[in-house]
This record gives sequence, structure tokens and C-alpha cells, in this order.
Amino acid sequence: MDFKDLLAISGLPGIYKMIANRPNGLMVVPVEGGKRKFVSSRKHQFTPLESISIYTNTDSAPLDDIFKTMQEKLTTLPLPEPKASSNEAEAYFKEILPEYDPYRVHTKDIKKVVKWFKALNDAGLVTFNEKEEKKEEQATKEKASEEEE
Repeated sequence: MDFKDLLAISGLPGIYKMIANRPNGLMVVPVEGGKRKFVSSRKHQFTPLESISIYTNTDSAPLDDIFKTMQEKLTTLPLPEPKASSNEAEAYFKEILPEYDPYRVHTKDIKKVVKWFKALNDAGLVTFNEKEEKKEEQATKEKASEEEE
């Protein structure tokens, strides 16, 4: 899955796919479906999903790793309902990411991650293949070897 063109936009619900870049904003289309629209950079902030991570007790976990775990456990561990209680959402997330930091990761953040995953999964955008994983592993190894030199 490539999060490069997927965005969270402040003040707007859901996930958007960037289709064009303008000097004063972006042309986006909702992942859930709908019309494309212009979003001004004066009113909104754009956050690519690839830059989002969740705090853990030791460091942080990238969103794509969390989505991968959610995808793997989807058959055995169903997603909580959007109106689920705080305890249900936290219990679900504890199964997905046991080492998340409950003091810095709030229930609204957990519900947002679940909502994003559901939207991307329904749109068929949550796919992980071995080629991408091998590329990522190779890039990580190359980066580590460069740092050692």
C-alpha cells in the first residue's frame, strides 16, 4: 500500500487522495467516493498518511504497520463499531498494538485510525504484497549500512 498520495486534511472528515497540486492548495477526491474538490492551503493543513505514526512506550509505530496488523487480524478480530465505547476501542487497539502508550494515544485517535482503516479497506486500498515488503526491507538495510560507514 502506498500512502504517498493519501491525506488527512484538517477540518474535513475522512481520507482524501491528492489528484493535483496547485500553488494555493490541492485538488483532492474522497477515498470513500464523491466529487473532486479544491482545498485551500490557507484554511487547511495536509498530513500525508505515510508521515503519521502512533506513540508506543518505547518509540512510535508507523501507520502502515498498524494497518498491516489490522488487515492480518481482520478475520479473527472484528473492527469495533464507530459508536463503540472507549473501553471497547481501547481493548481492540491493545490487541492490534499492545505496546501503544495510553497516556499519549487518546480514544478519539484510536477511533480515527479504525475509521481510516475501514474506509481504505472498503475502497480496496489496503493491500500488502511481498514485493513492497522486500523493497522496504532492502531500503532499510541499505540505510543502516550507510549509517555505519
